[in-house]
Amino acid sequence: MQNQQRSQLEFIVLMAALMSIVALSIDAVLPALPTIGDYISSVSETENQKLITTIFLGLGAGQLIFGPLSDSFGRKPMVYFGFGVFVIASIICITTRSFEMMLFGRVLQGVGLSSPRTMSIAIVRDSYSGDHMAKILSIVVMTFILVPVIAPMLGQFLLFQFGWKSIFIVNLVFGFLIMLWFWKRQPETLHEEYKKSFSLSIFKTGTIAFFKIKSAVIYTLLSGFITGSFMVYLSTSQQIFQVQYNLGEYFPYIFASLAIAIGLATYINSALVMRFGMKNLVHLALIAFASISFIYVILFGFENNPSFEILLLFFTLQFASVAFLFGNLRALAMEPMGHIAGIGSALNGFISTVMAVPIANYIGSFVKDSVAPLFLGFMVCGLISLVLFYSNSKTIRKLLKIT
Repeated sequence: MQNQQRSQLEFIVLMAALMSIVALSIDAVLPALPTIGDYISSVSETENQKLITTIFLGLGAGQLIFGPLSDSFGRKPMVYFGFGVFVIASIICITTRSFEMMLFGRVLQGVGLSSPRTMSIAIVRDSYSGDHMAKILSIVVMTFILVPVIAPMLGQFLLFQFGWKSIFIVNLVFGFLIMLWFWKRQPETLHEEYKKSFSLSIFKTGTIAFFKIKSAVIYTLLSGFITGSFMVYLSTSQQIFQVQYNLGEYFPYIFASLAIAIGLATYINSALVMRFGMKNLVHLALIAFASISFIYVILFGFENNPSFEILLLFFTLQFASVAFLFGNLRALAMEPMGHIAGIGSALNGFISTVMAVPIANYIGSFVKDSVAPLFLGFMVCGLISLVLFYSNSKTIRKLLKIT
């Protein structure tokens, strides 16, 4: 029994480590955005936000490539190939002085990182199902969230001591270590009965199968709105705390405190999901997500920014509700797709990310001298998500106890 427990613990940490390469590539760069922007001659703070949102664009697009291919060639080869793309993209980012080329490098980084991100979820789906899968995903996400706790502090330290390029170099070294661990310790999880002969038709048949599963589509759309909301915060957080609140030197610690709050909420979710079920927790979290932002807009939407302490309280509550949504929504979407876990995970990630990027760019363009547009965007995304959630007839019947 102890060996099994250790094996599961290592599995969880390894899956979180695969995801953490993505988090480190995003969050460690945040303190360096103004410096990088000056180096590559960006024109404004809002332009610097694109250094964050473009990597998500690549994350979304790349999943359409690696997800279907993994259903034919296995999960592990795709992880290695994706990391190779990430290495090339990182070299582009380090060597360019062009804003446009840097954006291209960030998109390409996202494409490469989409592989370990997508494969980690597919591997979890290969190995577990039901509420147990949701619990494992919650613990994976909780462990994964430890990276944003330290990433901005690490990024700021590297920026001050060695320059912004060292952030990209450390990301590469960290990734190589994870790849070595993955190669040595993780077996292939794609079951032979689910392996498909490669042909271009698997993209078509897998996509058709995905869109025939109504619940998977609905939960994927929900993920898009919630991810878009959180992406706005990621892309504007440095600007909010450094420019609007003049707390630039404390930014890594503020970011870390909010990440810890998300991690604690995710841990609570992993403890509750087996008792109350994914759908019930998602329902309550969506209500909380929309309500918290609505209260902020009513109280502070027509005034100057509130005190830092009040803002931090609202952010903490808002992202605690998000913690109950990320893992559960992904698990709910993946639950009926065991037979197409690769392309299913890819389409889930692609659609939610392609939705999230324009949402983040649009809302973020209004976050200049006030935080109110951020919470207004949260509120709108939350209300739309509730409507989508209730549109699932099975969910409605369950909530009303008709069945």
